[in-house]
Amino acid sequence: MDIQSFRIDHKNGIRLNDYPTTIKGRPSDETLQNKLIPESVEKLKELHWKLYAEAKKGVVVVLQALDAGGKDEAISYIFSNLNAQGLKTNAFQKPSDTEKKHDYLWRMHDLMPERGQVGILNRSHYEEVIAPRVHDLLGEEVIPDDEDKESVWKVRYRQINDFEQYLNENGFAVIKFFFNVSKEVQRDRLLERLKDPSKNWEFSFSDVEERKHWDDYQAIFEDMLSNTATELSPWYVLPADDDWYARYIVSTVMIDVLEDIDPQFPTFTEDEQERIDEAIQTLENE
Repeated sequence: MDIQSFRIDHKNGIRLNDYPTTIKGRPSDETLQNKLIPESVEKLKELHWKLYAEAKKGVVVVLQALDAGGKDEAISYIFSNLNAQGLKTNAFQKPSDTEKKHDYLWRMHDLMPERGQVGILNRSHYEEVIAPRVHDLLGEEVIPDDEDKESVWKVRYRQINDFEQYLNENGFAVIKFFFNVSKEVQRDRLLERLKDPSKNWEFSFSDVEERKHWDDYQAIFEDMLSNTATELSPWYVLPADDDWYARYIVSTVMIDVLEDIDPQFPTFTEDEQERIDEAIQTLENE
């Protein structure tokens, strides 16, 4: 699989229609579920243990999608298999009254992983350039001087790019996944949530209301992805109608990111090794 085909070229704008929501000729769900994903998860687990043990660098994973896009399932089937101590998972919520009193990126620092951790953002700071724009929620008090509601989004894109560059320069790779689901498949998944009692808890009435803004969301996603896909912090557009294949892409990209970091298990110094040898001898002589 060529993961670069799902990566946005940071030099050019995009149209989501150029990124299919389903892929012809992909492996079958049975092959993905029973062979390819388990194999990639095992490899990912080994790399994650090394990242955690070395504790020099970290990874920030951004998951963005419309409702029923597949974010939660990617967390369940891929990331939940990793060492829990080396994971930090956050579900991005509406800002609290305290958070509203600060700049919009202020709350992100508490959500960031430590060195040695993979931090999962189930929705993220990108919500601040999506929902307020769709629903015209941006208050006058947060608009920078000499800007207006039309130009403020370009300002925020630059600020987000600067924030992610800051994270990269301080040892935290930022990798971003956009789950590109079709309107038809989203409809089917929402209906499943409504009709299956075991999935009712996943449904929110706001999901149906938000579908009325489908075209607005698609235009804003295109603008957001075009302006925030950078060489250091790329976006990958996933064919989210193919849920198992999307998960496999996520695991493959994560392996690529961690292999680039190349974490290693710590080794002992000569002095430490002498003490280790003494401890081994002491225990063996008991």
